[in-house]
Amino acid sequence: MSSAYLLISHGSRDQRPHLAMEKLAELVGAKLATRRIYWGVGRVGEYDLYRSTSKSVNANITAPAVVTSSSGFPLVGTAILELAEVPLHEQIRQFASLALAAGYNQLQLLPVFLLPGVHVSEDIPAEVALAQQSLGGAIKLKLLPYLGTHPGLRIIMASQLVGIEVDAKILLSHGTRRVNGNQPVEAMADYLGAVAAYFSVSPSLEEQVQVLATAGYRQIMILPYFFFCGGITDAIAQMVAQIQLHSPKLSLRLGEPIGASDPLADLIVDLVEQK
Repeated sequence: MSSAYLLISHGSRDQRPHLAMEKLAELVGAKLATRRIYWGVGRVGEYDLYRSTSKSVNANITAPAVVTSSSGFPLVGTAILELAEVPLHEQIRQFASLALAAGYNQLQLLPVFLLPGVHVSEDIPAEVALAQQSLGGAIKLKLLPYLGTHPGLRIIMASQLVGIEVDAKILLSHGTRRVNGNQPVEAMADYLGAVAAYFSVSPSLEEQVQVLATAGYRQIMILPYFFFCGGITDAIAQMVAQIQLHSPKLSLRLGEPIGASDPLADLIVDLVEQK
């Protein structure tokens, strides 16, 4: 079955995550190209292909590479769940129509999310179902596991710790109130020899820093468990600066988000190629 691919992220008013997703789509397309020789990249969403639902899909293409009608050419695109001009199911429908016109009979959708929160468990599946209903049987939509399920993320996160000498480590995630939704964070923290903290739920970063400081730790590494830089990571940097200001005896070191990288693109390719 000939597949096109759509990477679905949360969406943001900050353009940095959108630019990172574009880069990630290009990296994925390039890696698929090594298997299929040619590739195209299309984009969907507020800043990308579909700025008006009144225009045809083909009239709105602004892609890094020309999308051809040959079914042998992989097509990789991006869409966003929130803050787009059109809802996700319409973005999916439009991109699927583009894929269908290019000769594909399947569109694989991969949520670029770290945790199994409401967006992954409920919102995205509901949007995919609406899109499939609109498309009928013309093209098959296949929703893949969210990216955070890939065990290779542990290796990417651990690579940040190479050559780093600290007394303790904190893995800082957004967090979710969904029952057992933070279990993947706890598992990742355990793998890294870190404690977990959360931006939106307890225990917070400040609480965990205080726990470690009380236990006698002074040099603390903080690893943001986020894919890309954005408003939340900016807020985290400010939080770390404030904690450091009020705790001069501590040495806090803030790592970087995962980022749009070759290793992350490798994980996506692995997921889309699993049978």
